[in-house]
Amino acid sequence: MVLKTTSDWDDFLLHRKVFTALSHLPSAFIFYFTYNFSEIKVVDEILLRGSLIYFVVIASMVLNRLVRAGLDIYNTTLYAQTRSIKGYAQLLHILIYFVAGIFIISFIAGKSPIYLLTGLGAIAAVLLLVFKDTILGLVASIQLSANNMVKPGDWIEMPNHNADGTVIDISLNTVKVQNGDKTITMIPTYALVSESFNNWKGMEESGGRRIKRSINIDMKSVKFCDPALLEKLKKFRLISDYVENKQKEITESNKSLNIDENDTLNSRRQTNLGIFRKYMEAYLANNPMISKEMTFVVRYLQPTEKGIPLEIYVFSKEQRLNDYESIQADIFDHILAVIPEFELNIFQNPTGSDILEFIKNH
Repeated sequence: MVLKTTSDWDDFLLHRKVFTALSHLPSAFIFYFTYNFSEIKVVDEILLRGSLIYFVVIASMVLNRLVRAGLDIYNTTLYAQTRSIKGYAQLLHILIYFVAGIFIISFIAGKSPIYLLTGLGAIAAVLLLVFKDTILGLVASIQLSANNMVKPGDWIEMPNHNADGTVIDISLNTVKVQNGDKTITMIPTYALVSESFNNWKGMEESGGRRIKRSINIDMKSVKFCDPALLEKLKKFRLISDYVENKQKEITESNKSLNIDENDTLNSRRQTNLGIFRKYMEAYLANNPMISKEMTFVVRYLQPTEKGIPLEIYVFSKEQRLNDYESIQADIFDHILAVIPEFELNIFQNPTGSDILEFIKNH
């Protein structure tokens, strides 16, 4: 009958066997109402307490399965995509088992449950020590959920715990992360509150993914452009207007200051590195896979013993790893192939073949 209904919630109740647990109630009632048929008082007392314990066990089974079914129903809603309540569900399980345990012990001992609860105050310190991780996890779960810090499906990075992957489960005590190599890392829930971690959710919601990489230019290859090089670079469609207009500006500036263009010490001149940087800006601006609404910078970094780093700092429109890496690879493939046209060299440390060639030539 449940399977024929149009609603889904009863399917979850059936899956979690809530009705199976409820089916024990008739036998519990029979057990309870027939306990005083015996003429032996001790037997009647045992049957009475046994029937009450049976009721408690059934009630705890039903409540726990209802909680699991409720969690399943919640996970089908849109709210579950931004808020995980698994930690709260686990807390309810603990409370149900705790209350059931108190009632069962009170029935066995023949004492009131309130009497047992008052006695727990004496061992409160021990209970706090035993449930320390659970209490910390509860507080952390509330903070994570209330502040929307992390949810299943988020990509987080936590080097202290060797975690770099997708969150697949958040429970009361642990957060399960599937790393890029398909290994699983278990992180204490409270660690996400007490320690720092990177959540790549912002990147996923931004609509772009950052490309931040540099190449080292050999400083010995940086020079002023002679007329032959300028004429060559004017043939590049992306920068032909820039080279020509810039050269006109420089020529007029030198004339206004009565400086001969051949005076390399005092005259303004274009450099091959400066034109190459403008070329890269134009090349990236014409790339349809690069976002123009987000940060878009081609810049020099601090020169080092390995040359002048020229950094590309832009955002790809594609976020998926394969597409993102393909776009990034195409950009730097083009840089490495076109840079000799600007009479620039990429810096790299000498290899064995370089040393052998040097020895051979000298």
